[in-house]
Amino acid sequence: MNNDDDDNKDANRTETPLASIAQAFEEIADLIKKGNKSEGSVDLRLKPFCEACTLVSVLFGCLGIAFRFAEMEYTSKVRDLLEASKQFATLSSVVEFDLRNKTVKSPGSHTRNLRRVRQGLDLIKELFQNFISDENHSLKKAATQAYQQVCAPYHTWAVRAAVSAGMCTLPTREQLLLKINETDKSAEKEMRRYIKAAHEVIKNIDNHYISRNIELDW
Repeated sequence: MNNDDDDNKDANRTETPLASIAQAFEEIADLIKKGNKSEGSVDLRLKPFCEACTLVSVLFGCLGIAFRFAEMEYTSKVRDLLEASKQFATLSSVVEFDLRNKTVKSPGSHTRNLRRVRQGLDLIKELFQNFISDENHSLKKAATQAYQQVCAPYHTWAVRAAVSAGMCTLPTREQLLLKINETDKSAEKEMRRYIKAAHEVIKNIDNHYISRNIELDW
């Protein structure tokens, strides 16, 4: 695909799912940066955070069977937190509640679910980073490396084996770009936007655990 074709297609594109995701996370990252300058830390509001996270579900769906496990886990955890936003206003209020009730790591707790959502955001971030760093833009290679780095350490052998087998069913680079209505050029731009913004959001989530002496390796 030549650059002229990419430029023409970019000019005719409406806002894509990838662009919507990048925009949503940039807005959250901007709040974090502004808050860090004035207050030292930012306690993100739970509902807007969940609404941004919901947009990421589209990407998992585009990756097919290999990431079905991640899609199902991620979407269920986001739904749980979105429902919890009726009771809890911010991320810290969720963690504080479970900390008081000694349910931080209990299956189904909101704090545990927040940890899994954070993992999903990191998985997509690493996949994007690997995708744009690989000269061949191999989706299979990018996805495999991202999974091994972010999720594999916490999964059983059976889950790891199932994911490994599913990697063969991933769409090609061209098929993925078609699914998300992007060109090579536009996809790299939006992926870089997400990577930068998601880094700030993930760091903010981690700080809620670190500041309360809750380990991250779980």
